[in-house]
Amino acid sequence: MAMTLRLTPEQEEALNLLAEADGVSKQEATVRAITEAAARRVQDAKVRELSAQARERYAGLLDRLGS
Repeated sequence: MAMTLRLTPEQEEALNLLAEADGVSKQEATVRAITEAAARRVQDAKVRELSAQARERYAGLLDRLGS
């Protein structure tokens, strides 16, 4: 699917730097950035979920250790 991406001059410069640093086109740099951001968010959500489960499971022990 084609789309137009409107960037500020500062964002355009950041994209240029990212593409140059990775040795890829701006198109590829954009796709990678989107993919990496999505993966981080999914991973962060999973870590938060597992942390909440562990805190619930070990609440008593954590309370005793904190006292």
